[in-house]
Amino acid sequence: DVQLVESGGGLVQPGGSLRLSCAASGVTVSSRCMGWFRRNPGQEREGLATIDTDGKTTYEDSVKDRFTISRDAAENTLYLEMRDLRPEDTSKYYCATVHSIGCQAMPRVLNPYRYLDDEGQGTLVTVST
Repeated sequence: DVQLVESGGGLVQPGGSLRLSCAASGVTVSSRCMGWFRRNPGQEREGLATIDTDGKTTYEDSVKDRFTISRDAAENTLYLEMRDLRPEDTSKYYCATVHSIGCQAMPRVLNPYRYLDDEGQGTLVTVST
């Protein structure tokens, strides 16, 4: 079974930075398209970023200059570096395995649930003074 466990969320002031981690088991992060999305209660998923098996990254427009997706094959872990955080970034953040056919599309469509296979339980990020 695939298990994805996110960590690294917390409270941060506007303009601050966080690094989220997603420890994977049952899947090799470098052999699948992997991604991050966020979701607030009662709202749809918002795709943020993906990284494909060749290391190509794709970002949602509002985060592309502030967020960086990466992976560590040795640790089998996916990361999301976030900087210049804004109150509107407050959300629960999830990592996911992504269908290869949707790897570039996932961050660019509304509610990309159809491109997602497995999801973690999420980690909460709160941006506030």
